[in-house]
Amino acid sequence: MSVDWTVFATYAAPVLALFVGAALDRYLERRPKLLSYIAHSSAVKVQPPTGEAFQVHTHSVVVRNAGRRSATNVRLGHNFLPPSFSVYPSVPYDVTDLPGDGKELIFPALVPGEQVTVAYLYYPPLLWSAIHSYTKSDEGFAKIVNVLPTPLPAPWLRRTWLAFVILGAITGLYILGQLVFNLWRLVHSV
Repeated sequence: MSVDWTVFATYAAPVLALFVGAALDRYLERRPKLLSYIAHSSAVKVQPPTGEAFQVHTHSVVVRNAGRRSATNVRLGHNFLPPSFSVYPSVPYDVTDLPGDGKELIFPALVPGEQVTVAYLYYPPLLWSAIHSYTKSDEGFAKIVNVLPTPLPAPWLRRTWLAFVILGAITGLYILGQLVFNLWRLVHSV
């Protein structure tokens, strides 16, 4: 039985175009993309000139809009909001009480590429893990990112890696093209 590849291509092309179009739309869509991560967490022993030594805990939460549209009403939820905190850079925000004991920091908008760092200072036995509850905006929840500091490879190494990736992609497309061509010749020679 001979397969008529023109009929197959006539039906397969629109279906393939649908999936490629949906993937491109998803990739290029203009929407906010909130990322949130803890920049650091530490405990510092303070020794005043007069008096007994004590410990102070500190940490920072970074909220970034990595999307292509402004994120509106960005909310940073807290189970407990320490009285000593700062927002950098200085942007407008409101502190709102939640039902129960929680509080929210509300930023009216984060434009694309904008990043806000909230630094906290508090005393034991309170830990950073007992402070936060969520990060979200009107468009949805933020993606919580686990950050590990890593050194960047040298620029020449990154360029070499990119050249190998491009060479591999070209080779893969060539092999795929040859496979399709040989399959087409095989089908039409029968």
